[in-house]
Amino acid sequence: MRFVKYPAILATLLMVTAMVASAQTKALTLDQARQIALERNLSIAQAQNNVEAAQAGVLAATGNYLPTLSASGGWNRSQREGPITIQGITIPNTKTVTNYFSTDLNLNYTIFDGFAREGTYTRSSANAIASEQTAARTRQSIVFQVESAYLNVLRNEQLVKVSEENLKRDQRQLERITESNRVGALSRADVYRQQSQVASDELSLINAQNSFDKAKADLLALIGLDVNENYAIADPSISTEISQSEFDATISQYNNFKELSQRALAKRPDYVGAHESVRSAEGGVASARSGYLPTVSAFAGHGFSNSELSKLTANKNLNWGINLRWNIFDGFGTNQALQSAQVQKKNAELSLQQTERNINVEVKKALLDLDAARKAYDVSQKGLTSATEDRKIAEERYNLGAGTLLDLLTGNAGLVNAQANKVNAVYNYITAKRNVEYSIGERAY
Repeated sequence: MRFVKYPAILATLLMVTAMVASAQTKALTLDQARQIALERNLSIAQAQNNVEAAQAGVLAATGNYLPTLSASGGWNRSQREGPITIQGITIPNTKTVTNYFSTDLNLNYTIFDGFAREGTYTRSSANAIASEQTAARTRQSIVFQVESAYLNVLRNEQLVKVSEENLKRDQRQLERITESNRVGALSRADVYRQQSQVASDELSLINAQNSFDKAKADLLALIGLDVNENYAIADPSISTEISQSEFDATISQYNNFKELSQRALAKRPDYVGAHESVRSAEGGVASARSGYLPTVSAFAGHGFSNSELSKLTANKNLNWGINLRWNIFDGFGTNQALQSAQVQKKNAELSLQQTERNINVEVKKALLDLDAARKAYDVSQKGLTSATEDRKIAEERYNLGAGTLLDLLTGNAGLVNAQANKVNAVYNYITAKRNVEYSIGERAY
């Protein structure tokens, strides 16, 4: 304990340490956490990649309406060995070598294919829109997860403060009991009992701090930051007290379930995507049915050929025409493809119905959770007021010798529990309110 002799040096060292720690700590607000997650979260990146792939499918489906153009060139060499007869004269052991060079340019255009390309385009465009809606819902989901994780960090930070205050309070009480025991006013048993309580408080603080550190690590990993870096999780816009006016405004905003359900069905990206999945399945049915109809295509070609490369353009070939192909019987292959496409359409329609049910349930449960969180906050406030007075009375009675240490410990435990309930009630309410917004799905990111 050499530093006790040099308080100025100790104070300077503590100040320098605090300044270094502050310089290394980075502040992270909720808005910053959301923005970083939108830029770095891997699930969002994967969803965006799927959107780009689906858009490439739309481009390919559009290309089916355009003619195809191909060019080719070739060379082949043939060699014949043996006798040949020229004007009645046979020449034995003759080797004949022939070269053949050719080039072709071909143009093909599908005039009608039984509406297969129309079905393909419908399916591709619907899939692209569905992918965009999936990406939008993924962004909403990640933002809600980030908000929940951020609030969980703040919650655990407040619980750490509750544990710290409780430990300091019990340590002060231990000092008073120890001093009273020294002068003979209290028994040694009270000292041991309070020492045990302080040790229990220290363990509770360790566990609370560990939960806080793990919650922070979960948040940083979710938004894509390095968990080894030190961040100060703080946002002044998030209050630890909730006013009655906030409750009244929330009740007025979210008091009509039917209206909220309709808003969710109109805005939720996953519901819009389910509609597009049905449209995609309808395009699949159209493509499958095209097998029963004829295909009409036009073609044109131009080429050169010769046995000598230098005279390749001497021989010109030009051809054009129209092809009609009608697959009269294909062993029920088209029937099987059509039946399969129709089943996929029915399943897509059922998925749409299930999505609607899920959305209604999610909105209803979110409203119930919000109402329960509001009531829990009111109860926690009353409980904290009562527990504070109960602990105060128990402490006064114990100090006057009219109460026991057990009564004081019981009152203190009730106060700690009430403080923790108040902290949980605050962040449960904030999270429940954001969950209602997420269940409606109107926010775009």
